[in-house]
Amino acid sequence: MSENKKLKLAELGRLSDSEFKSAKKIPLVVVLEDIRSMHNVGSFFRTADAFRIEKIILCGVTAKPPHRDIEKTALGATKSVEWEYFPSGLEALQCLKTEGYEVCSIEQTANSTMLEDFHPTSDKKYALVVGNEVKGVSQAVIDQSDVTLEIPQFGTKHSLNVSICGGIVMWHFFSAFKQTL
Repeated sequence: MSENKKLKLAELGRLSDSEFKSAKKIPLVVVLEDIRSMHNVGSFFRTADAFRIEKIILCGVTAKPPHRDIEKTALGATKSVEWEYFPSGLEALQCLKTEGYEVCSIEQTANSTMLEDFHPTSDKKYALVVGNEVKGVSQAVIDQSDVTLEIPQFGTKHSLNVSICGGIVMWHFFSAFKQTL
């Protein structure tokens, strides 16, 4: 038998939904501004579950659970990850700023900070804004952000699928905070 055998689901030590809800989370809220694809929304829920994100905030046209197209990719994470809805990204940011969150938008801007140069600190809590699949984060939200983060890219497209992009940045934050869990 191989020493590097594939583990069965029962061997992975996964938390139940109730255990997840009471488990310590990393100090990160993910804000989805006008995400059109329900599959992308579901993917964000699943990734937020994997990295113990505090919650997801859905804004504007972003679909809300329950919906079978969200569940297709979320695989039940809509039951474990907290979420709330705001009519706009700006309204969500106003609330988050009053709660002391530093707002980080993922976008390519004239003054964006490359992701590898951004180092989250344990004395802060963060809100990560991800924008529409075509238009990105709105300029109004960028104007209210404390920092814009950019993932360096070296191909011809200079864009990533929004859920892939969010996953990379969530991993960056998780890596900074996982020792606190």
